[in-house]
Amino acid sequence: MSAFTGTALDLILRAKEIETLVLFGIATSGVVLSTLLTAADSDYRIIVLRDCCADQDEEVHAALLERFFPRRGTVVAAAEFLDSLPA
Repeated sequence: MSAFTGTALDLILRAKEIETLVLFGIATSGVVLSTLLTAADSDYRIIVLRDCCADQDEEVHAALLERFFPRRGTVVAAAEFLDSLPA
């Protein structure tokens, strides 16, 4: 389920000296979670865009965004993230 599984993503990111990943998606408890865990274990800086994630189970979705993800990265709204980018 992770974006890293079966791909050369980690190799490509490291070759380009990319250290920060911005995650979002339609399966908060699936691909987003799996990718976040792999990225955290690989020492990437992680930002999750909370209003760009969704899940079929609202309770799991809320628990991940409010309690689990903040322990491994930064959780922000998309507008807040965009505002933080250099002009």
